[in-house]
Amino acid sequence: MEYISSMDRENSVCRFNIPGKGQEEEETSIKKEVEAKPELKKVIQESREEYRQRLGMSTSDVLKSLSPKDFE
Repeated sequence: MEYISSMDRENSVCRFNIPGKGQEEEETSIKKEVEAKPELKKVIQESREEYRQRLGMSTSDVLKSLSPKDFE
């Protein structure tokens, strides 16, 4: 904390980016992944159907359902 409080223009943190693995590679689209893995297409279709039928839970619902006992 003492170090942070003594920061000034010459003694500070700056943000920079170093290109590395993952940043220069072509991102694989979901469509390409589904074409390569037929079982993934089935999982996505089932998930969409469950969503339409309102069988899933939203993030808010999941968070509300958690209790301290879940982390013991």
